[in-house]
Amino acid sequence: MNKPQTIDEYIEGFVGQARELLEQLYVLAGETVPDASEAIKWGHPAWVHPSGTILFVISGHAKHANFTFTPSTREAFEADLCDVETGKGSVKLPYGSPVPTVLLRRMIEYRVREHEDDGVLWM
Repeated sequence: MNKPQTIDEYIEGFVGQARELLEQLYVLAGETVPDASEAIKWGHPAWVHPSGTILFVISGHAKHANFTFTPSTREAFEADLCDVETGKGSVKLPYGSPVPTVLLRRMIEYRVREHEDDGVLWM
């Protein structure tokens, strides 16, 4: 399979619950940061601030999707993420489980402010 050149191509590479979740995350990202540009970075969908800094990345896996922010963004929501599996800067979203859209929207907004106000770049 060829590497995806667009986010649409990336999402089309998934089926069922995986595709549904990735589509949900795509819509959420577009609604929350409409001024960000979309790109494929390291083979995954990324949203890029007009300054050129990556804001966040999503990725699909066998049983879950990851929504990856900077570690500082993830850490700022530590208390809200106590029931969610996380990584260094990522939030693991199992397929078939409810998506914490309100929390993710808050995290996206925080990430934008973190970059614009504090100059936090991508990892």
